Amino acid sequence: MGLIVLAADKGAPGVTTAATALAAVWPRPVLLAECDPSGGDLAYRLPAAGGGVLNPGKGLLTLGATARRGLEPAQIHQHTQKIVGGLDVLVGITHGEQAAGLTWLWGPLGRSLAAMPNADVIADCGRLGSHPQIGDLLAEADQVVLLTRATLDHVAHLRERLSITKAHGVVVIADPRDYRSSIDDVRRIVGPYVSFVHGLAHDVKGAELLRGQWGGRLDRSLLVRTARDLAGRLVGAR
Repeated sequence: MGLIVLAADKGAPGVTTAATALAAVWPRPVLLAECDPSGGDLAYRLPAAGGGVLNPGKGLLTLGATARRGLEPAQIHQHTQKIVGGLDVLVGITHGEQAAGLTWLWGPLGRSLAAMPNADVIADCGRLGSHPQIGDLLAEADQVVLLTRATLDHVAHLRERLSITKAHGVVVIADPRDYRSSIDDVRRIVGPYVSFVHGLAHDVKGAELLRGQWGGRLDRSLLVRTARDLAGRLVGAR
């Protein structure tokens, strides 16, 4: 159906939280894929369905072991796990050293994720720059969205990144106290580089709830409410 990549430049501000929140409220079938070559933490952050723990060894590592013989979209679900709430996730590598043996994987993985027949894919690609091979995955995406905070240093790094990375949109992790003005400030600076600039609330309590307390409190959080708005924008853009 479609591959949506989330990434950032300096500091990767909230990419994993944003990707998880988006996937949790996505209006169509979706897979959350952890594709950060520097290593991720979904296996330790999110509880498995049924209250257990996710297996950090099942996901990108097991997929990579079988994909050397060829990778088809239908193979991916053999390596996914379910978290509380029923969301399917493809757990990534847990530290950057594991990426050394997977430099060849990113292009075939991107093509397979983009061709998933029955689900959209939201891919958390973490911080760009350290592993150039991730560009092969970004090249397969329907939408590349870069995250930033509304601080001068973050926006300066973002603008430099946009000059060398094709991105469709920017998401501002914005303080709820000056939410609209923060987004407008970033839009004035980077608007000419992208099709849209949107926002996502910097909501610490909501992010903590997202780690496993799936219910009414989470649904009412600023994080999820703004994630729903963003999901609608991304789905409508396709």
